Amino acid sequence: MGFLIRLATTAVALWVTTLIVPGVEVTGRSGYDTTFTLLIVALIFGVINAVLKPLIKVVGCVFYLVTLGLFALVVNALLFLLTDWVAGVLKLPFHVNGFWAAFWGAIVMAVVTWLISVIVPDSTDRR
Repeated sequence: MGFLIRLATTAVALWVTTLIVPGVEVTGRSGYDTTFTLLIVALIFGVINAVLKPLIKVVGCVFYLVTLGLFALVVNALLFLLTDWVAGVLKLPFHVNGFWAAFWGAIVMAVVTWLISVIVPDSTDRR
C-alpha cells in the first residue's frame, strides 16, 4: 500500500510540475493517456532515484561537501533529464526541454512531494 501511495504522490507532484514549470510537459491525447503517462513516468523517476541517487551520493560525496549540498540540485536536474530520456525511449509523451527546465522541475517535484507527504503520510511512516 505504501508503494502505491508514493507512486500516486510522485504522479501528482509530476502533474503539478507540468502545470508550473515551462518546458516540462505531458502531451497525452486524452485524460486517461495523460494519467497513464504520469503514473509510468513517476514509476521511472522513482526507480532512477532509488537506484542511481545513492550511488551518485557515494561517488560525489566530495562535491556535496565542497558545494555545501548545492551539487544535489544539479544531480536532481540530471536525474530528471534521465527520466525524460527513458520516457522517450519508451515512447511516452513526456518531455523536458533542457537543463533549466529539469532544474526547476526537480525543485518543484521535491517541494510538492514533500507537501503532499505532510498532508497524506505514507503508511510506512511511524510517527
